[in-house]
Amino acid sequence: MRSVWKISAALLLLAAAVTFTVLTVAGRSGNTAEVADESLSEQDDVSINEFLTNDLSGSAKAAALDSYIEKFMRRWEIKGGSLAVMKDGRLVYSKGYGWADEEEGVPMSPGHIMRIASLSKLVTATAVMQLCERRVLSLDDRVFGRGGILDCPQFSDIRDRRAKDITVGQLLRHEAGFTMHKGDPLFTTREIIIWEDLDTVPDMDRVIEYALGERLGYTPGTGFRYSNLGYLILTKVIEVCSGMDYEEYCQENILHPAGCYDMHLAHNFYEDRYPNEVRYYETHDAEPVPAFDNSGDTLWRRYGGSNIEGLRGAGAWVASPSEFVRFVASIDGDPSVPDVISPESVRAMTADPEHPYRPVGWVRAGASSDWSRTGTLAGTSALVKKQANGYIWMFVTNTSSWKGSKFTRYIDRMYRTASSRVESWPSQDLYSAVDIKKGGPEGSPLS
Repeated sequence: MRSVWKISAALLLLAAAVTFTVLTVAGRSGNTAEVADESLSEQDDVSINEFLTNDLSGSAKAAALDSYIEKFMRRWEIKGGSLAVMKDGRLVYSKGYGWADEEEGVPMSPGHIMRIASLSKLVTATAVMQLCERRVLSLDDRVFGRGGILDCPQFSDIRDRRAKDITVGQLLRHEAGFTMHKGDPLFTTREIIIWEDLDTVPDMDRVIEYALGERLGYTPGTGFRYSNLGYLILTKVIEVCSGMDYEEYCQENILHPAGCYDMHLAHNFYEDRYPNEVRYYETHDAEPVPAFDNSGDTLWRRYGGSNIEGLRGAGAWVASPSEFVRFVASIDGDPSVPDVISPESVRAMTADPEHPYRPVGWVRAGASSDWSRTGTLAGTSALVKKQANGYIWMFVTNTSSWKGSKFTRYIDRMYRTASSRVESWPSQDLYSAVDIKKGGPEGSPLS
């Protein structure tokens, strides 16, 4: 309760400050209504991350869940993890475990943000679907070649003619023909610098240009191969079709309308982290690798061994679980939270009868099944699920596992066991800690 009073006091002080500013400025300008609206608009852009604390989810009902998660983390040598659970538009549980930054003595809190790896693809896919709704593009549009979306000089040298038939929909569903016979181009930056005799780190355009200089592994639309490259190309498609920077488009048109104000594209090094971003860790036996920029340095894979910034829409977003589940609730068709895309787009992403086994953005989805999206990088593992029973939950770690991408399966099992030990979730809605819902807060955080 002490933490709740702290939050309430903070909100009262904030309201008083806003009122004072409005009255003072209005007295000089004579336009009270205009200034008030502007101040309230600025207040609405505050992230839930600034208000969340572990104390707000200190319910005795969930003590067994906390204990099981902590045991799981000790077993797998995970430095820190964060969980968010949502039901019917309410954030009922949000808690951090272990360390956000062990060296600095900073415990994990639910307001810390972390790299979410391929969960980023959900954001990119949503942006594409929204642009389709706005009739800026369609899933059947060709991407390369004459008349394609990316019909520009830097992408004119196409080795495999079949690449000119690649469509937006094929990129979304990993059906564009790209394979990794020379490695994933988003994780072979140093090799591309050497192979192409480059003086600088290849940017997004240069990576796409490099990929178009290689042969496809199969004819577009005739097979499936998971492709980070495909979602990097979609990042470029979004920029060309919207006329905006990818990050800005997603923030202004998708994330902010969904109530997510603290999601950003990641940086490569610890020194460049965001103020509330965690420190990342690898397994105890991990060894440094050559730097991605071919500088000759030897660095940890999580900080300079891989070009995280270069992943863009394929895997570069950072977020807290509490904000990301809010985003998921904004693309799920459930009326408890207003969606940022249409019901038709939601169905196209999750239950398209023409592509029953290849959802868009999601790893698994279906009309009557759980939807899931996984993500792994050096230093992080993340899993978000929208369950058929209406719960949305996400767990993310700041530590790699030797299991690699398979570790998310263990996260899934862990949560199923841990959540089964909760007799009943708290009736609270932690989103009411800050006014991000249309129409204002609905009661106190512990109502």
